[in-house]
Amino acid sequence: MELHELTAHELGELLKNKKVSAVELTKTVLDRIEKVDSKVGSYITVCEDEALKRAKDVQEKIDKGETKSPLAGIPMALKDNMCTEGIKTTCASKMLNNFVPPYNATVAKKLYDQDTILLGKLNMDEFAMGGSNENSYFKQTKNPWDLERVPGGSSGGSAAAVASNEAIFTLGSDTGGSIRQPASFCGVVGIKPTYGAVSRFGLVAFASSLDQIGPLTKDVTDCALVLNAITGHDPMDSTSINIEYPDYTKALVNDVKGMKIGIPKEYIGEGINPEVKKSILDAIEVLRKLGAECEEFSLPITEYAIPAYYLIACAEASSNLARYDGVKYGYRAEKYTDLLDLYKQTRSEGFGDEVKRRIMLGTYALSSGYYDAYYKKALQVRTLISKGFNEAFSKYDLIVGPTAPTTAFKIGEKANDPLEMYLGDIYTVSVNIAGLPGLVVPCGLDSSNLPVGLQLIGKHFDESTLLRVGYTFEQNTEFHKNKAKI
Repeated sequence: MELHELTAHELGELLKNKKVSAVELTKTVLDRIEKVDSKVGSYITVCEDEALKRAKDVQEKIDKGETKSPLAGIPMALKDNMCTEGIKTTCASKMLNNFVPPYNATVAKKLYDQDTILLGKLNMDEFAMGGSNENSYFKQTKNPWDLERVPGGSSGGSAAAVASNEAIFTLGSDTGGSIRQPASFCGVVGIKPTYGAVSRFGLVAFASSLDQIGPLTKDVTDCALVLNAITGHDPMDSTSINIEYPDYTKALVNDVKGMKIGIPKEYIGEGINPEVKKSILDAIEVLRKLGAECEEFSLPITEYAIPAYYLIACAEASSNLARYDGVKYGYRAEKYTDLLDLYKQTRSEGFGDEVKRRIMLGTYALSSGYYDAYYKKALQVRTLISKGFNEAFSKYDLIVGPTAPTTAFKIGEKANDPLEMYLGDIYTVSVNIAGLPGLVVPCGLDSSNLPVGLQLIGKHFDESTLLRVGYTFEQNTEFHKNKAKI
């Protein structure tokens, strides 16, 4: 196997035992980016010189025994909505085309502290709004399994980079499934941690009560290693939870005997592709044979998740994106008559169609006379969804189901039908609404040889159980060994 095909934990051993150097590894992955990214389009910015210089510095630390991090020397990349000091952070938008942050996001700083090597910034749906990566101002990211299909979104670049071996691991952000759905479409592992477990400081806000950063990796072991590096309380983030976080690698135990697993009937009923359904039911059968108790139950509030999510997310987006006015930073229109016209022209020219659509929806939902009818009602539904999950978790250790109703669809197939695109989030948005953790692991291929992802949903701050079940499933199946042939 080529170096870029190995996992972070495999490469960590090679680096520790001096079988390979950080510089050699970084060069190998940069060569891989040069070879395939013109086809895949994962990167907006590649930091070649900075990565090689950092690799040299990290190798010196490894040689002197000054670093004990299991991720030391591992090349990684970040979704382009996480601030990186001195490196452009665009959110894949014309609005931030020229924005170079003067500081690092907490997750970037934490990964630097672990002596990882930043390769660059990854493509995404503009301001993380989308489920296909077709809303980027810069380019279309393609699915490495089939270049005519979408990689999912909004963290499509993050998932495609891992699937095409253009990074050993990446970070994405998940507001309504934006880590988990691309992980499913691209056949990689992705986790959306509990809200508040990973700092959002330096993450460009879309919907502040829903956004959460998490890793996309080649296997569950890597997922645990990266989670160890990025979780923890951050005083710079008022929503960060100050508790003691476990060592997630201790959850990597090949055993699910006696675990109680719930399967919502609503997740495997109407609307799901038959091949996806079969892969999910086969995966559940694997867990059953390994000793888990699996049973169906009803989560009736599911049908209200999509409208509640889009009202809350768009309302918060409308508020968060008000800061882009052409005055402080970012894009400014060249022609305008007065201050009001500056705002109008800048926002008209700087935002793409999907971002404008969501701002308008959110502004309408928050406007006088409609607030009670829409936004307030959505918040009440949010409470009911959380209550529904709490009741389920009084009986079950975790919930399993599909990640998306279909496998990756063709580029352009849903571009003119936003509603159909939104309905693709049916199995993921509830997790963000309730602030729960969700893990996706590959669990099959459809007849077009496209990956299917199994979604595991856990209790608040119980990522360890999800990792344990995901790891057990991985150890007893071969699905994670299926790779995109690019």
